Amino acid sequence: MSEKDEKSEEEKQPIIVKKIVKGGGHHGGAWKVAYADFVTAMMAFFLLLWLLNVTTDEQKNAISNYFDPTHPKVSDSNSGAGGVLGGLTMTPEGAMAQTKNPLTPQQVNKQKPKGTDNEGKKQSTKEKAREAAEEKRFKSAEEKLKQAIQESEQLAKLAENLMVDMTPEGLRIQIVDQDGESMFPSGSARMFEKTKKILEMISEITLEMPNEISIRGHTDSSQYSPGATYTNWELSADRANASRRVMLESGTPTERLNNVMGKADTEPLIPDNPQDARNRRITIILLKEALTNPLPDEPEEEERATEEEVEEEIPPFTFEEEPPAPPPQVPVGTFRRTPGDVEFP
Repeated sequence: MSEKDEKSEEEKQPIIVKKIVKGGGHHGGAWKVAYADFVTAMMAFFLLLWLLNVTTDEQKNAISNYFDPTHPKVSDSNSGAGGVLGGLTMTPEGAMAQTKNPLTPQQVNKQKPKGTDNEGKKQSTKEKAREAAEEKRFKSAEEKLKQAIQESEQLAKLAENLMVDMTPEGLRIQIVDQDGESMFPSGSARMFEKTKKILEMISEITLEMPNEISIRGHTDSSQYSPGATYTNWELSADRANASRRVMLESGTPTERLNNVMGKADTEPLIPDNPQDARNRRITIILLKEALTNPLPDEPEEEERATEEEVEEEIPPFTFEEEPPAPPPQVPVGTFRRTPGDVEFP
């Protein structure tokens, strides 16, 4: 084969160019990292939704206050000492500041409520003595009322209409209606003669007692006709006021009357049956002196002496200032100090 033929054969062969593509397509692993982050975020999101669904409003409010830096109960102090050598730590329940260092005797005395002694008693000796004497008067008045009703032929039939008991306010005396035995005519504030005698007896027995008196009128839930201008409020107030006039005429001093109220049917004696006849009643309360005339809080002499002794025993903490360090001495070296004047050769 000649050279010319060989060249023609080479020209007929195609030229193949091979291109190499680095990396690519789905063969890489970067998408797996992105997908894992997406799945983790979705799991955290659905976990948050589940937690919000199972928590109550009080718990949500507590969590909100925990992350609120302006909340008054959140500690605004940094880590370290909150005072002189006294640190503040966080409680397990949250970021509420709590002092862990023990209180000094001065701080204990300041935090004690007024009128308390070293044994934690909340009442002074005078107040306890007054309450004991008051309780005896109340029991004596209760016995005298029951005895007076039993001895009177006219009032013996009304024994069930008189109820006496103790309440947090004081000794409560109630003149209660019964089925077929009312103290006032229906819808009227003009009391029967028997009601007046009961009030006079109560005034006579409580005349020498120093307690102030509260008079309250009550009705049942029966209402007046629609559009009426006179309601149970006016009726209960008028009956209480009528009782006040009888007690004043019986010798009760005016200054002992603390208040006269009409309660209508807001405080039934028989809540299960608002229309029960016993809900119609006059209540007379001998108020406790602790409510109307409380004793002034005065620290006892023993407490004052204890505070003074503690202040003398524990001196206030002060920092001792260290003397300033002397200025560093700079070496002069081999040079000679001049006397301060300029010298010329």
